[in-house]
Amino acid sequence: MEASGIAANGARRILADGGLVLCMGLRQARTVDIGQMVAACGFESLYIDMEHSPVGLETVSAICTAAAAFGVTPLVRPPGHGADWIGRILDGGAQGIVVPHVNTAAQARAIVDAARFPPTGHRSVMGPGPAVGYRALPLGQINATLNAATLVVCMIETPEGVANADAIAAVEGVDVLLIGSNDLCTEMGIPGELRNPRLREAYVTVAEACRAQGKVLGVGGIRGDAELQKDLIGLGARFLIAGNDVGYLMAAARADAALLHKLLP
Repeated sequence: MEASGIAANGARRILADGGLVLCMGLRQARTVDIGQMVAACGFESLYIDMEHSPVGLETVSAICTAAAAFGVTPLVRPPGHGADWIGRILDGGAQGIVVPHVNTAAQARAIVDAARFPPTGHRSVMGPGPAVGYRALPLGQINATLNAATLVVCMIETPEGVANADAIAAVEGVDVLLIGSNDLCTEMGIPGELRNPRLREAYVTVAEACRAQGKVLGVGGIRGDAELQKDLIGLGARFLIAGNDVGYLMAAARADAALLHKLLP
């Protein structure tokens, strides 16, 4: 927590320095100790997936507030583009949003408009809240500091989004273009083919757009393939969703059960 009471966005700082941010997705976690667990495992960030889970805003806020206190940057994927979702998520303590299915620059501008205060956007003012430790700071200071600390991630998950990647990356206030690999390959008619040359071409297109516009390339959906992840880092990826709580739990439990069943002679 900084002296102002505003928790530092460590992931944003790492990205600004050209470093690599590893993010764990959450779909099943419901308790605030998950932030400590994520930190102990070596991740810099977590994101709560409201698109694919029934988790509610109260739980999201509690997890975000606790995670930030332990130096883990809490992000949230809203179920859609609605300004009402985005505003309430950020007011609840999230330090950024991971917005799904961004296909056009107009959609990206609307997202920025909902996520940032004037002059960059038109986010409604809450005043003191979790993001500033409820401290009674001058409103101008709150707005400017949160604008600078909030991470806006636009997910590229369709061929249309790939085609418009340069225009989306050019939108002021967008920080990261995150390729949703599984949705994208599904939309392309090659579901699960994460090494398909057509998907690789899409990665290259989005990477070039990020370089041209000075934005960060992110990739999600690549799990258990370190060689491919290394290749994408070579393309410029600096924000990786490495896996999610369900996948990690199932993999560890499955491996342990298989080992223990072999103990019976």
